[in-house]
Amino acid sequence: MTEISNYIGGEMSAPSDGAFIDDIDPSTGQVYASVPDSGEEDVTKAVDSAERAFAKWSSSSPEFRHDVLMKLSGLIERDLEKLATAECVDNGKPLTLAKAVDIPRAVSNFKFYATAAMHFASESHSNAGQSVNYTLRQPIGVVGCISPWNLPLYLFTWKIAPALAAGNCVVAKPSEITPMTAFLLSELASEAGVPAGVLNIVHGTGPKAGASIVRHPGIKAISFTGGTKTGEWIASEAGPKFKKLSLELGGKNPNIIFADCDYDEMLETTVRSSFANQGQICLCGSRVFVERPIYDRFREDFVKRVRSLKVGDPLEAETNVGAVVSEAHMQKVLSYVELAKQEGGAVLCGGEQVRIEGRCEGGYFLAPAVIEGLSHDCRTNQEEIFGPVVTIMPFDSEEEVLEYANSVRYGLSATVWTGELARAHRVAERLESGIVWVNCWLLRDLRTPFGGVKDSGMGREGGFEALRFFTEEKNVCIKYGP
Repeated sequence: MTEISNYIGGEMSAPSDGAFIDDIDPSTGQVYASVPDSGEEDVTKAVDSAERAFAKWSSSSPEFRHDVLMKLSGLIERDLEKLATAECVDNGKPLTLAKAVDIPRAVSNFKFYATAAMHFASESHSNAGQSVNYTLRQPIGVVGCISPWNLPLYLFTWKIAPALAAGNCVVAKPSEITPMTAFLLSELASEAGVPAGVLNIVHGTGPKAGASIVRHPGIKAISFTGGTKTGEWIASEAGPKFKKLSLELGGKNPNIIFADCDYDEMLETTVRSSFANQGQICLCGSRVFVERPIYDRFREDFVKRVRSLKVGDPLEAETNVGAVVSEAHMQKVLSYVELAKQEGGAVLCGGEQVRIEGRCEGGYFLAPAVIEGLSHDCRTNQEEIFGPVVTIMPFDSEEEVLEYANSVRYGLSATVWTGELARAHRVAERLESGIVWVNCWLLRDLRTPFGGVKDSGMGREGGFEALRFFTEEKNVCIKYGP
């Protein structure tokens, strides 16, 4: 049994009131660690520590911050096996996925923003020899970063890396469901020489620790990734206090497949984009629209591929689909499969709990589900399920599929498969989405803006967009002489 600690002022600390909550391995259903159930007092300690550290850290050179963050990046890379195993156990995802994607991306996040801090520039404007205006981009102060359970270290570092690189001090809260790699990161932060108070990690639930971060007057900006309802609450709390907000929220992403696509590549990628990380990625394509001439072929081939995916112990190399993150989430996903049946859908495969013998007999495993026969505007096709469930349906024209794709309240990402260049541009422009992948999925360039439209959030992460978010602009105007 591991007892996780908060990380405040460069030191490990227990929660102020001594309260802990259970951390459950979703592949076994067993408690294997205890997590601080932190509250307002712990957040206040973290903010106080960050405020004391801010003056020195914010005035340090970009090169100094670069060196510290690069060292932290190197330590994550050194401990890749340990961190990947911890992520696998804590989250239920296949170990192969954590080793190939989650931990390498955490390495890249620090590496990218360590370097970006040295190249971040501002603007100047000369007025015909009479005056010059230039813009200073200065760190905000103490910022709050709240990350979700689906990609724990990946998205945790995605927030804190640009915040630190820009010269801010951070009070961060990982999900209480998957806290282990953030705890291990706090140990590496001390080893990397991150000055005391620059990075503070407070564990706990959203209603206690998360709400305290959002409400604390000393925290000037909030970067949050999670559910749309929580994002609405954060906006209602932080908005009247004029805090800067970056909200990356839910998704119900369309995957649009035209008959002229590269069929084999499309099929292989669509299986992955539907069920990677048990469908628990905000960018997964959960609504698959297929042009009618190839629909029957696609349905047969897709279902065959999905049935062949191995659901099993996430620690085993041959496992394709691990455990969903919790029993409560498993029940939520199963309830949507039942809803789809009530709405007239036919479950072509999966949609039931899978019992794994041996070590994982008590785990939360689901067979990936493929459902057809639903209308585009039913609840199953409108609400975020966030699990290994996709719907498929045919379409006959661009106008029809664009209506289907844009009918939801969300607009995070979309995927388009076509061999026609003009169509790719035309459809991408009309999709109501913050990100459009053409003939690929999850091909990420860290220099590009990341975020959604409509109820998928506000603001953009990634590239210099993140550094701009974590700084305040100040215009300085200087007149030349009398």
